[in-house]
Amino acid sequence: MKHYSVGILGGSGFVGSQIAYECAANGYSVRVFTRSRERCKHLLVVPGLSLVETNIFDQDQLNTQLRGIDAVINLVGILNERQHNGKGFRKAHVELPQRIIDACLFNGVQRVLHMSALNADAITGPSHYLRTKGTAETILHTTSPEKLQVTSFRPSVIFGPNDSFFNRFASLLKAMPVAFPLACPDARFSPVYVGDVARRFVQALDDETTINQRYDLCGPKEYSLIELVRYTAEQLEIKRHIIGLPDFFSHLQAAVFEWFPGKPFSLDNYNSLKIDSTCQQNSCEITSIENIVPFYIGSKGIQKKYDTYRKTARR
Repeated sequence: MKHYSVGILGGSGFVGSQIAYECAANGYSVRVFTRSRERCKHLLVVPGLSLVETNIFDQDQLNTQLRGIDAVINLVGILNERQHNGKGFRKAHVELPQRIIDACLFNGVQRVLHMSALNADAITGPSHYLRTKGTAETILHTTSPEKLQVTSFRPSVIFGPNDSFFNRFASLLKAMPVAFPLACPDARFSPVYVGDVARRFVQALDDETTINQRYDLCGPKEYSLIELVRYTAEQLEIKRHIIGLPDFFSHLQAAVFEWFPGKPFSLDNYNSLKIDSTCQQNSCEITSIENIVPFYIGSKGIQKKYDTYRKTARR
């Protein structure tokens, strides 16, 4: 094992926490950078992990915090922004990776693992989200390739306890007493399990064959969005009439919902769904939703199933 100290940006979130657990389980010392330690108390029990309160968007602070780090994992990303002009996406997805590059070069850190997204493309991406994710990939893989060893991962929608996909639809389905109007019902996904994603990241840390590579990550099955929402309703054991909206009304729903608190659906989300989130060459394909989702969405024996999942995931 070459790398002993791993710094994680975005390490307190859904995916980041799982990667932090996986790093610790494999003997790495881990630094998770956060603006608020109070929001990361769930990580304090992880052996070999330290929480570092800092502003990762401040170049001087980032330069300081990456001192002594052997590898950096960048998981920072947003699905929506407060603005409607792409500036928020650019700050999180483009400006931050550039700062990470500068901080790595300043400290002599070579290894960088980066969370991107399926269909990320700086030129042809149909949304701010996908274009900025694509721009970040280009910057990371072309800036000082003789000094930086970069690997990017491009997952489909990621699922697992505390995810923002199945849990979000579960909440919406419960709130709709009879009918559920669903935008972009024919959009296709290959949901990938968070535990598989975490293991793929950690395995790459010392695998030299992954350097300068970009990997698509998908689960073993493809589903349309309406199939996934129906599956969620089945797990909740509730009956809802799910109405797939045609394109015009999908666009209209996005235009309205992006002004709602929390942005349950936005025009940028709608644009991202124009391209199926599925893999042609998959680098994951292990765990299906049927093996995991009932553990945390199903209405029967939730706590028992969830406890079993946690014990299995920590092994």
